[in-house]
Amino acid sequence: MRCDCHVHIAGDIARYPQVPTRPYLAAPAPLADLRRHASARGITRFVIVQASFYGTDNTLLLESLDELGDRGRGVAVVDPATISREELAAMRRRGVRGLRVNLYSRQIGRDFAPLACAFAAQAALARELGWHVEVIAALAMVLENADLLARAAVPVVLDHYGLVGGVAPASGEGRRFLDLLRRAPVWIKLSAPYRLSGVALDTRPPAEWLAALLDAAGDRCVWGSDWPHTPLPNLHRGAAVPAAYRAIPYGDLVDHFLAALPSGDVAERLLVRNPARLYDFPGAD
Repeated sequence: MRCDCHVHIAGDIARYPQVPTRPYLAAPAPLADLRRHASARGITRFVIVQASFYGTDNTLLLESLDELGDRGRGVAVVDPATISREELAAMRRRGVRGLRVNLYSRQIGRDFAPLACAFAAQAALARELGWHVEVIAALAMVLENADLLARAAVPVVLDHYGLVGGVAPASGEGRRFLDLLRRAPVWIKLSAPYRLSGVALDTRPPAEWLAALLDAAGDRCVWGSDWPHTPLPNLHRGAAVPAAYRAIPYGDLVDHFLAALPSGDVAERLLVRNPARLYDFPGAD
């Protein structure tokens, strides 16, 4: 089964409150809509990543996983200082397989600890549960902590091509990033090309980076859509003002990604086999 490894779900704000420090009011983006878009491309498995506007309230994430059953996995956001082992065990039973460290979405209104501190606390929990830690952070921050990530005792998953926009694979930063990717246990999500190119509605993967990442870590790459596609920054007008998601056709993201791959076997690896291993889907090798 093909898997979309990076999606977010948003619900009615009356039922699922959003953090008050958000920069916009996230409109509903229900699971049913996602499944309808994805089914046209044969995608039936999903990894739901906790949206920053929900903070550490994983209620909707867990309810969505209940609905998906064995076709869903989750990446939660928790406070290591307050979460109990019983809560974590319940999350695992419902399909959570990772914890997210978000040092990128500053709208959630918190002061960021250094990556080393934030990562250590999450990794300690993840190791007990057999989970991974997903990191979204600026490329410079990732490179500053490359040795820490490469030596991690748990798998590390980097979001959105590592946010390498403006950096070439052959540059000094690019070479250092690819070196990190060659050092297990680091995985990367080939998701959200518009976050790299600066083109708001871009659906085509960055060809040079795609080739370089497949060469460096082809067995640790997975694909994701980033649905429903964060509103453009100029539409962020305050916590009470709804902002429209980017109007990106789901089918275009899938079609352009598959067309950029060198073979059907690579497509099978990135959309089926690698996700099954990373997220512990039934039938994983």
